Amino acid sequence: MAQASHRRILFASLVGTAVEFYDFYIYATAAALVFPALFFPANNPEVQVVLSYATFSVAFFARPLGGLVFGHFGDRMGRKSTLVASLMLMGLSTLLIAFLPTYAMVGIVAPLLLCLLRFGQGLGLGGEWGGASLLAVENAPPGWFYRYGAFPPMGAPVGFIAANGFFLLLGMFLDDAQFREWGWRIPFLASALLVVIGLWVRLKITETPDFREAMEKAPPPRVPVGELLSKHFLPTFAGTIGAVACFALFYISTVFVIGYGTKALGYDRELFLAVELGAILFMALGILAASHYADKAGGGAILFFGFVATIPVGLLMTMLLVPGSLISVFLWLAVGLFVMGFVYGPLGGWLPSLFPARVRYTGVSVTFNLAGIIGGGMTPLIAEALVKQGGLGLVGYYLAGAGVLSMLGLALVRGRQPA
Repeated sequence: MAQASHRRILFASLVGTAVEFYDFYIYATAAALVFPALFFPANNPEVQVVLSYATFSVAFFARPLGGLVFGHFGDRMGRKSTLVASLMLMGLSTLLIAFLPTYAMVGIVAPLLLCLLRFGQGLGLGGEWGGASLLAVENAPPGWFYRYGAFPPMGAPVGFIAANGFFLLLGMFLDDAQFREWGWRIPFLASALLVVIGLWVRLKITETPDFREAMEKAPPPRVPVGELLSKHFLPTFAGTIGAVACFALFYISTVFVIGYGTKALGYDRELFLAVELGAILFMALGILAASHYADKAGGGAILFFGFVATIPVGLLMTMLLVPGSLISVFLWLAVGLFVMGFVYGPLGGWLPSLFPARVRYTGVSVTFNLAGIIGGGMTPLIAEALVKQGGLGLVGYYLAGAGVLSMLGLALVRGRQPA
């Protein structure tokens, strides 16, 4: 394959997930900052926050369904067309959020419509990440498996920077009233342009060599998920719990901490977003370092390091996430998100290695998205409840427990030959 084709494929795997995560993160940021007051009854601010986080979790329950649907077609019809469809669904759902009426306008219909579009976001993302990973690793030259597999994970910090940077700019030019009234809609509108770019790139790529080879050897499975569960149940289970720490660490470090930092700790919203924006660069650095060393030492070894490091990150929360010390807050975020790179970056290569090509799209999508429910979907809501129940220390123990659980998943397939 020509070098230009390699660059195009890697850019397609990166840009798609960057767009998807941009869409996801603008919702996450809005859910923490403005949705509680806009889409829910005003009788109890704490209940508003809980309900807003509940709508955030809706997408995580849609993601496994999206993984099954898009995985089915990705394993039967190919990676390219499936990736185009997932991007279109995610982009349209995000764009329509910009036009939603608020609770003050239409009452209970407003949060119901919000949940419906949030479900659409999750359905699209459910088919996105797995397909983008396969697009990268199934085109990787020898010795570059994990470095190619890191391109979809790199879409996470790129999308996060774009999303939070957009909100930060709006906060600089709009006052709180303007931001609440109409400013929050602009990032959702802007997603349409990003989706067009993503589609333009993906329509130019070709099918992966692994998929073509699998189709030449045998007809595609009639029901990929049936073959996955009957013949590859252990790696499916192991991959699912192995990815839990990734989601728990990220959504505590971003969604939960944004709300906790601006409300419980009393930091200015724009200032705190700027701190998050700086810290996310450490996640990108962690992904780059982890993928490089994974090609040298193996993905399992690097993931194990990340899972172990998740434990002290959780235990340091109460010491560093304190009012009046943005430096210590930034330190926790930077370390936590750097470790996030080590539990996330190698997943782009590790999860595909667990499954043969004929059911790989379904296998990666199912494991990644089920882990999203366990480790991410309910995490902001659970963390909020834990803080009220016994303080921030309980959230730290929750995060440490996620690291231990993922170690178990890694141990279950230790020594397994790549599929």
